[in-house]
This record gives sequence, structure tokens and C-alpha cells, in this order.
Amino acid sequence: MSSKTNYSYIGIAFIILVFGILFIPKIVDRIKNDDISRSDRISNVPDNNFSNTEKLMFLEIDGEAKKVPDFSFINQNRDTITNKDYLGKVYVVEFFFTTCPTICPIMSQNLVQIQDRFKGIDGFGVASFTINPSQDTPEVLKAYAEKYKITNPNWNLMTGDREDIYQLANLGFNLYAAENEDVAGGFEHSGNFALIDKNGFIRSRADSFGNPQIYYRGTITEKEKYNEEGEEEEISMLKEDIKKLLNE
Repeated sequence: MSSKTNYSYIGIAFIILVFGILFIPKIVDRIKNDDISRSDRISNVPDNNFSNTEKLMFLEIDGEAKKVPDFSFINQNRDTITNKDYLGKVYVVEFFFTTCPTICPIMSQNLVQIQDRFKGIDGFGVASFTINPSQDTPEVLKAYAEKYKITNPNWNLMTGDREDIYQLANLGFNLYAAENEDVAGGFEHSGNFALIDKNGFIRSRADSFGNPQIYYRGTITEKEKYNEEGEEEEISMLKEDIKKLLNE
């Protein structure tokens, strides 16, 4: 081996050594201090390789993209929360009630799994509206949050005027909710989730006909894959689409 080649290797080794001395301690400090930017966190969320690469669609009504209507309710901490608090964030919407004996526990578990998937990303949140506000006080909602280990500061469990909540569910989001004494728990409601972008628009991927899918099935876990009717889980799809909106 020539002396010239030896000098080349020595030069490369010297550059690597200098890089390690200068930059590795800084990287370690950033990790220790949790000083990682929002964009860093998003890029570190797994599943960057989307199975569906198309941009998410807008739900259009009479030619206009449907936006989340104005709302104002009290959350589990007795803070007033409005739709404006979610601007700049990607979030999932659900309607539920704490004493639900059927689909709500599964929906909550799925949302907690999604919460944990996007842990540390300030731009992600959840909006949960109770359809039994007379029972679900802020104190009850807070206990429910603790039970399910809801830790995301942008996850608000909200209660308020019954008529306002039902109008928001049935007209604002077209997510069915109603009282029905003949069903378990005394209420019935959609088991679907709505996905909202940073500007407050309802978004989803296209179905097989090229139309907005609109909602995501929230009552089947990723582990189950299918329910008894043969319907497929959509939590993995929802996770992927949240990531898309965070990257917009």
C-alpha cells in the first residue's frame, strides 16, 4: 500500500474523529434534555412508507369543503374548550358516554393506543364529546380519563348543554347519537371517528369509488383485524392518515 493511500485513510479517520468529538455530545444532550423539535418527532413516528400515497380528500357539501362547526364546552378540568383551541392541530373526534357498556370501551382503548403512538407530538389531539351530559360531569370525565390513562394534554373530554351536543353530533359531524331506553346503557351512537386537519376541515382517504370515506371505524382493534360481520379494522388506516395530515 502506498504512503499516499495511508495518508488518505488517516485523513478520513481524522475527520470522523473530529465529527464525533464535536457533534455526538450535542446529540446526546438534546436527547437527555428532550430538546427535539416537532418536525423531528413527526419524522421519528414509524410508518413513513404509506401504503396509500394519495392526499386525503375533503368532505364537500354543495361544492364547499365541510369545516368543523363552532362549539364551546367544558372539559374534564373545567376549562372552556372551543373549536379554535384545535386550530393548528390534527385531531380525532368521537361521541361517547362513560357508562356505555358496549362499544365505548373499545373506542377509548383504540384512541389511547393512537394517543400513545403520537406521544410527544404537540400537534395531535382528540376531542371526545359525551352524549350523556347530565351524568358525565367534569369530575366523572376526569375519573374516566384517569381510568383509561388519557395523558395527551390536547385530549379534551367535554360536556355541556345536551341539545348543543346532539346538534353537533347529528348535524355538525353526521355522527349519529340519540337516547334510546331500549338499548344497553340507554343511549345509542356511532362507533366511528372523524379526522380533522390543522385548518378545521373534515378529511379522509378515498373509498373504492373515489369518494371520501368520511369516517374511520373505531370499534375494531388492530389486533382483532375483523369483527364478526367481517368488517375490517381501520385504526391502522387512521394512524397513517393522522401522520399524513401532520406532515402537511
